This record gives sequence, C-alpha cells and structure tokens, in this order.
Amino acid sequence: MPTLTLISKPGCHLCDVAREIVDTVVADLPAGTEVDVVERSIFDDPSLFEQWWEKIPVVLIDDRLHAHWRVSADRLRTALTEKTPTEEPA
Repeated sequence: MPTLTLISKPGCHLCDVAREIVDTVVADLPAGTEVDVVERSIFDDPSLFEQWWEKIPVVLIDDRLHAHWRVSADRLRTALTEKTPTEEPA
C-alpha cells in the first residue's frame, strides 16, 4: 500500500486546495486500491521546514517527491493507480 504524505502548514491556501484534491482522488480510486494518507505540518518538524518551507504544499508518494505548489488530480490518480511515482519537473 503506497503512502501519500501531504506536507503543509496551517493557513496555507494552496495547502487547502491540495488537501481537497488528495481527498477527492483517494476517495475515487478503484475498489481495492488502498492508500495511506498522512499530513504533516512544516511547523511540527524543523527538518521538514528547512527542506520544504518554500515549496508547500508538497505531495510525496512513498517518500518520493510527486508534486509541489500545485497538485494535478489526473497526475495524482495515475501515480496512485500505477504505483510508480515520478518526480514532477521543477
């Protein structure tokens, strides 16, 4: 089962949008497709803050960068159903 980690912070408009996309995509995945969704705040972990503060929201799939700033529902759906996450170009 893949793990999707959403790295965000409170009061972040783009984080709210990313969370809605993640929730919708995960809820609409084909039957039998399970995903463990974890949300972490950059304010709760200094190493997360140092690494990601200027790129949130960040979506990791199995600890690999999938997207930052903007999340594409179609691209996320594909990554979760194919289980082959790829890094989004910068």
